[in-house]
Amino acid sequence: MGVAVVDRAAGLVRETGTMTAVGLDASKKVFSRPWPLAEFLDQLWFLAKVTTLPVILISIPFGMVISLQVGALIKQLGAEAHLGSALVLAVVREQAPIATALMIAGAGGSAMCADLGARRIRDEISAMEVMGVDPIQRLVMPRVLAATVLAVLLDAVVSVAGIAGGWFFGTQVQGVSSSSFFASFDELSQPADLWMALIKAACFGFLAGTVACYKGLYARGGPKGVGDAVNQAVVITFVLLFFVNFVLTLVYFNFVPQKF
Repeated sequence: MGVAVVDRAAGLVRETGTMTAVGLDASKKVFSRPWPLAEFLDQLWFLAKVTTLPVILISIPFGMVISLQVGALIKQLGAEAHLGSALVLAVVREQAPIATALMIAGAGGSAMCADLGARRIRDEISAMEVMGVDPIQRLVMPRVLAATVLAVLLDAVVSVAGIAGGWFFGTQVQGVSSSSFFASFDELSQPADLWMALIKAACFGFLAGTVACYKGLYARGGPKGVGDAVNQAVVITFVLLFFVNFVLTLVYFNFVPQKF
């Protein structure tokens, strides 16, 4: 029993180290030549196609839910005019980066993992290595970079969609005026909140792309192994996202003064 636990712990540490090495190698290859521009643009366009509309459709009702829950509370306090300030904090600081990363991991990351896993079990990646082509530079780096860039770009879109959903519900259902809704935006929020949201989005996109590419690159066991790798990539990414989000939020609150 004890030996099995030690073996599992050693395997987890080894896998974590290999995953970290893949991410670091992909980061270093950004500055290497030749630069696979076509592959990067293809991956960026693919991720944008499969994630943009779904993440917007997720954000609009999320903003409505925040507006409903917060609005019911502040209405009891007679502070309906401050709905916008609470909504901006919830959507921009927390919801937008998380929703973007979850969609990239679930829709785009699973596809990237399956693609690389299929290449691995067909020995295409082994053939590339025999021919002297670095799969990290040719396949992994463009995907990781595309996930990172798209996460930052989508963060703004998701923020607008979430705030729009909250504004619509607040003004049409809860009777909050548009002028008071928008006037309260800067009561609790500050530019540092937006910068932190963009940093979170970039980190989450990098994590989603790295985990997906790592699991696909080292897939084993034929088609079933590829399916298992896709499932593991999504689960691991979700767990890492919420853990890293907690760490980044903790650092942010300790080093950036908040408005009260």
